[in-house]
Parts: sequence; structure tokens; C-alpha cells
Amino acid sequence: MTRRIYTFIAGKSDGNKKMKELLGGKGANLCEMARHGLNVPPGLTITTEVCQEFYKCGSNLPAGLMDEVKEAVRLIEDNMGKTFGSPVNPLLFSVRSGAAISMPGMMDTVLNLGLNDEIVVGLAKLYGDRFAYDCYRRLLQMFGDVVLGIPNDDFEHCLTGLKSVRGVQFDVQLTAEDLKGLVDQYKAVYKKAGKTLPADPWQQLAMGIDAVFRSWNIPRAQKYREINKITGLKGTAVNIQTMVYGNINDRSGTGVCFTRNPANGTHELFGEFLMNAQGEDVVAGTRTPVPIKMMAERFPETYNELLAITTGLERHMKDMQDIEFTVQDGKLYMLQTRNGKRTGAAALKVATDMFSEGLLTSDEAVLLVEPRHLDQLLHPMFEDEASYRTAKAVLTKGLAASPGAAIGRLVFSADEAEAWHHKGERVILCRVETSPEDVGGMHAAEGIITQRGGMTSHAAVVARGWGKPCVCGCESLMIDTKKKTLTAEVDGKSVTLKEGDWVSVNGTTGEIINGQQKLKDPEISGNLATLMTWVDHSRRLKIMTNADTPEDALVARQNGAQGIGLCRTEHMFFSSQQRITAVRRMIAATELNSPAKMEALDELQGYQREDFEGIFKAMDGLPVTIRMLDPPLHEFLPHEGPALQSLCKQLAKELHSSERIVRTRLEALHEANPMMGLRGCRLGIVHPEITEMQAAAIFEAATNVVKAGGKVHPHIMVPLVGIVDELESQAQLIRAVAQKVAHKSGVVVPYKVGTMIEVPRGALMAGQLATQAEFFSFGTNDLTQMTFGISRDDAQAKFLTFYTKHGLLPSDPFETLDQTGVGELVKIAAERGRATRPNLELGICGEHGGDPQSIEFFNKVGLDYVSCSPLRVPIARLAAAQAAIKAKVAAAAAVAAAKA
Repeated sequence: MTRRIYTFIAGKSDGNKKMKELLGGKGANLCEMARHGLNVPPGLTITTEVCQEFYKCGSNLPAGLMDEVKEAVRLIEDNMGKTFGSPVNPLLFSVRSGAAISMPGMMDTVLNLGLNDEIVVGLAKLYGDRFAYDCYRRLLQMFGDVVLGIPNDDFEHCLTGLKSVRGVQFDVQLTAEDLKGLVDQYKAVYKKAGKTLPADPWQQLAMGIDAVFRSWNIPRAQKYREINKITGLKGTAVNIQTMVYGNINDRSGTGVCFTRNPANGTHELFGEFLMNAQGEDVVAGTRTPVPIKMMAERFPETYNELLAITTGLERHMKDMQDIEFTVQDGKLYMLQTRNGKRTGAAALKVATDMFSEGLLTSDEAVLLVEPRHLDQLLHPMFEDEASYRTAKAVLTKGLAASPGAAIGRLVFSADEAEAWHHKGERVILCRVETSPEDVGGMHAAEGIITQRGGMTSHAAVVARGWGKPCVCGCESLMIDTKKKTLTAEVDGKSVTLKEGDWVSVNGTTGEIINGQQKLKDPEISGNLATLMTWVDHSRRLKIMTNADTPEDALVARQNGAQGIGLCRTEHMFFSSQQRITAVRRMIAATELNSPAKMEALDELQGYQREDFEGIFKAMDGLPVTIRMLDPPLHEFLPHEGPALQSLCKQLAKELHSSERIVRTRLEALHEANPMMGLRGCRLGIVHPEITEMQAAAIFEAATNVVKAGGKVHPHIMVPLVGIVDELESQAQLIRAVAQKVAHKSGVVVPYKVGTMIEVPRGALMAGQLATQAEFFSFGTNDLTQMTFGISRDDAQAKFLTFYTKHGLLPSDPFETLDQTGVGELVKIAAERGRATRPNLELGICGEHGGDPQSIEFFNKVGLDYVSCSPLRVPIARLAAAQAAIKAKVAAAAAVAAAKA
């Protein structure tokens, strides 16, 4: 039978800190502290696997569990010399949760279990009436709230009323008689609710265990896991621990401390202490704790003991610790230790300081810094997110499409955004949805809001490329671009903002906030350079960037990019009205088979040549991977209405045709399912002149840079290939253009031709494709859509949240790679491609290239590089280093296990 319970008693435990998946973080660390002889109140941990059993049993405790609990309790009773349920020398318990990943405050706790009307009298004889009835009223309140579902406000109303009558501010000022009266009031609350506190301590304990298991799936716990992308856990463990009392007298107290300052990383014992109190008093804020250093004045011996223990725990755990403790009548007890949450600035300082102090190797220091810490440091942040939420200033929450914080005055058109920007105003562009026409205004804006659109919408893609905060899909907003108003419902009341009103955008959380919230600059220090030196030494994967302009390329290089893994040529056409006009003229001329087609292509070739020269110069010899035109042609056109009518009129005049014919041809470009239609390599095959134009622009730009003394290394990528003949056709054409430009200029430019693996058939036929391709780049966004058979925007709007919430998928596959499905195709393509061409270069350029979990997988399957947005390059560097370090540690462990 699988073991369900692990006990911990000072100096003895079968559990340890490596067993977090089974015992939860709290249980594993309690066992670890007990093993090393720290004064931990004895107890037992019920495993996370029992939580799984609990839900399989219809949310009921598994058969035989309480018999095993009773057996473990006997060991604790022997150690303590007390008996659970005894009215003479009672033993009381706390029942707490504890998952493998810390979820502070998200699940339930019950303290002082084991009291009833008889036992409280026995407790009073040992320690006094005031203490005993203080514990009893606490049990009644917590058990009623957590276990029986009686509103906590009902109890607080009684407590507040009593303090008001007695003219006191704090609970500790109530007398024993006051507390006895409060117990009677609490019993009346139970009676009114039709509930009773079980008199049998064992029934209390069983119900407490049941409540903690149930708290795994209460809304706040589910929401916390969703927000923090915590998936794949078995559930919560249950920790049953002997109660120790910080409220027994004035030589007692409770506190929470960190071994270093979690806000800035300073090496100091940081925390708070509350005299004559139990643990929940510190958390509830009913009394103001004193700084932990004041313990040194009031309890100098205990403080020195605490300082020695916390220093030892940090050294043993090899990380900054967050510790809970209780002092009972002058004796120190350790209740919990865990790795402490910290800010990005603190994470950098803690990691580098602990290395300098000889506590960590550089690899271990790298593992202490989470990717989200760098994310904090690289984007502006709001000073105080909690305050605007408390003030109910949040208008709505949409899709967090591009991280960062921005404030500005509300405008509702791209023209207005540019005009206000030229006047020196900061603006937030608010649109129902964006289109290529909005590009100037998007660039001028501090941040972007759209009512429609998903994570791959125009607004989202462009904003991420520019590093602008963006929130998409704010469907609850009513945006009236004619009246220039934005209306939201907040707490049942309608709130309307007009043009020029201040609004704030939190692109990291997806919140739109009323008013001008205060920003703070990224907290970057010299520690970052030190950390990144270690990072680059440890990683195997190269980090490339997705960049479409010289400006993006320079930002990426400053952030440590080793080349461009994706340059989307179509984005260059959106950068000015002049360019988009030329694209539209080319499309119309092509559809009408007009002689003006070549003139339009020549104009576009000039624009692209200029852009490529700038990018090649910025990258200075580093590889630049250029994707040939990918989207269907109709995406360059207005959708409908006056804009389309005006375009048709203009093009008819320029191309000497009628408006009706132009409109008919342009409307014929629209497709029922454009993602699967005439795009990518298919576009270049049907219209080879487009591929020739782009290839010529690339090689002419490269030639010009080489002639000027520069270095270039273009990688030309053919998108959406599923058939080897598609790739061969486009590769031949590209190579022919390269030869032609070289012959004319006398300059031979080194280059590669490869393909983007984004069609499942392409992955399966990778062995054949490798006969033509010198590199593969996995376009995991489209590969995910096609493998699952879903549209990203529709799926995220309609059902993916439901799927992840209910466990059908561990995470959103567009945020973290689906390793078992899409990942298997990546693995197959890598193996088959390299079987044909052993030196085949492999990379990934989808959004997964910036996701740490996905990067770990790409490192494992042997890719050469990942490519991500310029601002995520440092995060990808860190994730790649952590993946390599973890792989090295796992390999060493496997060797050691084999020898054993």
C-alpha cells in the first residue's frame, strides 16, 4: 500500500526537502528542519497523492485514512507527553495546506483543533482562563468560517461590538470574562446558522482535513494557479502540527521573517513580530507588529537564537528563506520555512551576493533568478498596483498582449494619436480594432487598447515588436470612435471617459485603469551585468531576435541577441502610408495584369533594399533570417466601407481601369479561411515576381553593405512549406537571383536558404525538405494552430481558458509549447532533418521562443537557437542557461545513480 503519512519530530523524520511533489513545500521543509534537529512542533503530513484520492472518492476522505492519522498522532502524543482529546492534559493541533509550489494564503487553515466545553476547562487549569478561552474563541471562529461556511463577518461583528463596549482597541486587551462571553456569542452565531462545533476532537480533525483538501479547488486557489500558470500538481498536502502558543503570556509571541530584504535584497533579517499573539494576528493586521529587530531588545537570547537558525537555514537551503516562528513562554519554535518571494531587484542582489559570500556557485545563482524577475526589470511598472485595485479604478481586464505599464491621454484614431504626440502629449490609442492604417498612431502612442482581437491580432503583434504595452480583446468596453468615448461598467455603475482623459494600461496584467497612475522606471543595477555574464557562460542555445527594423535590431543587440531569427518582410510595408500605398498598387496591378505591376514592384524593391541595408549594418555580420512574404494579399487592403471605396477610386485612376473592375478583383482576394489559403510559399509560387523582388532586394542590400566594408550573413526563409517541390521551386528562384546579383556586382555574398516548419506535413517530411533546406526554423504559432486544428484568437476567446481551468490542457498551448503533440512534431522534424543533413541548423521563431518552459524543451531536443522579441532577449538568455544547468545536474544525477 502506498504510504499516505509522514511524521516529523525534532531529530527524526522520513521526509526531506526534495519531496515537495509528495509532501508539498511546507511538509517537505518541516521534515527537513526536523531531520536536522531544529525545534519544530511535532506533526504529520498527509501526502498530495491523498488529495488526488480525495477527489476520486467524490470529495470524501479515503477509507482508512483516519486510522492512519490516529496511529501517527500516538507518536506525537508520546513525544509531547500530552493526549489529543484529553480534558486533563490536552494536545491541540493546527491543520494547514501545502502544495508543491507555494500558494501563500490561497488555501485554508484551522488552528486550535481539539477544544470543546470540557477540554477548555482542563486547558484553563494548566495555563489560565484568559489563554484557554482565547484559543477556544479562535477555534470557533476559524472552524465556523473555514469548515462550516459561516460568514466570518458574523464573528467579527461580535468581536468588534465587544471591543467597542469595553472601550478597547485590541483583542489582547479583553479579559478572561470578556472572552468567555465572546465564546457564548460565537455559539449563538452557530445556532443561528443551524451549525454546531463537533464535541468530538477526532471529528473536528477529520472535518479540518476535509476542508483543507477542498480548499485546493476554491475559486481563489484556482485563480492563483491560473494567474501564475501553475499546472501539473497533484493537489495540496495536509500538515497536522502540534499547536504552540504565542498568546500564552507576555513572554510569548509570533512572527514572520526573511533572511534578506525581499524588496531590495539587502542582507539583513527582515520581518515583523507580535507579542502575545497567534500567527493569524500578524496576517490579519488587527494589531500592528513591530520590526523583527525590536525582538533583540525584548527577547535578546531568543532573537540571537532565531538569527543563528535563520542563517543556518539559508545556508542549508541555498536560497533566501521566508520563515514563520512562535515563541512560547520564551522558547522558540520553527513553524515553517520556504524560499521567499522577492522583487526582481532583490532577486539579482540576493543571487550575486550569495555567490560573493561563497554560499552558491554561479550556476546555482543563475537558478535563483526567475524569468519574471527580469521581466519586471525590463519594463516600466506601476508604483502601486494594489492601490488602484483597492480604489476600484480598474475599468476592465482584457488580454495582456504586450507587457509593461503606460499612461496617457485617451485618443480614438491614429491621426489624433500622431497629432497629440507632435504636441508633446502622451497618448493611449483606443480602437475597436487596429489595421495597417493605424500604424503611425500606434507608433506615436504610449500604449494601445482594442475592443476586439486576440494575442496574434495586428495590435498585439505590432505592440510586442515595439515593446509597447497593449491590451486586446476588451469586449466589455463600449468604444464609440465617433463620439470619442469609452464606457465601462464598474461595480454596477457606468463610467464614461472622453478624448483627452487620462487612462493607464497594464500590459502585463491586462488591466485598463482610470486616471493617471504613477510609473516607476525599471530597477536595473550592476548586478544584472554580472548575472548575464554567468548566464552566457552556462547556456548552449543561441538567442536570436524577431526584428523588422534597424531600430529593433539595435535594441536586440544591446540586449544580447546573437542574430535575427525572424525578420517579417511584410511588417516593413506597414511603416508608412507611402509604402502601404505602393503595396496596394502592386496588388491591384498584379490582379489586373497591368504593366504598372513591374513599376510597383520596383518601388517596393527600393524600400526593402533600404530596410535590409539598415538591418544588415545594425547586425554587423550576425545572421539575419528573413522570411519571404507570408500573409495573404487581402490583409494589406482595407476591409470595407469608405476606405475601400476611396482606394478603388484611386487605383482605378492610376491603373486606367474602372472602379467596379478594381473593386471586383480586390474583393475576390478575400478567403473563407485565409490562414489555410494563398499565403506563404504558395503566394511566391503563384506570383514568382514577388519572390524575385524580395530576393533581389536582399542580395542588393547585402552587396551594398559588403562594398562599404561591412559584413553580412542573410538566411532566406521560405514559409509554410509542406511539399518538397514547393521549397525546391522557391529555393531555385532565390539562388538564381543571388547568382544574377553576384554576376552583376562582382560580389559573392554568403547566404543560406531554409524553410519555416509550421505545417504538420512539413514536419513529417523534414527528411525530404532537408535535401533543399540548409536550416529549419519552427514557426510554432501556426504549427500549434494546425496541429490542434484551432484558430488561436477564437480558441483563446471561446474555450482555452475553460480547458486549462478544468485540466483538459495543462496550459495555453500558444503560451507554453504543447510538448506531447506539437513538441513531438518538432522532435520528429529535427531527427529526420538531421538524418538527411547532419549539420542542419535548427531554431524556433514563434512566440514560444521567449517562454522559459518551452525553451527548456528546445534545449532538450537539440535546437541551435531560439528567437524572440527584442525586449525578451535577456529573459530567453536566462531561460536557456537555466535549461542547460538543469540538464547538466540531471545528467550528473543519472550517472551517480547508475554507479550506485
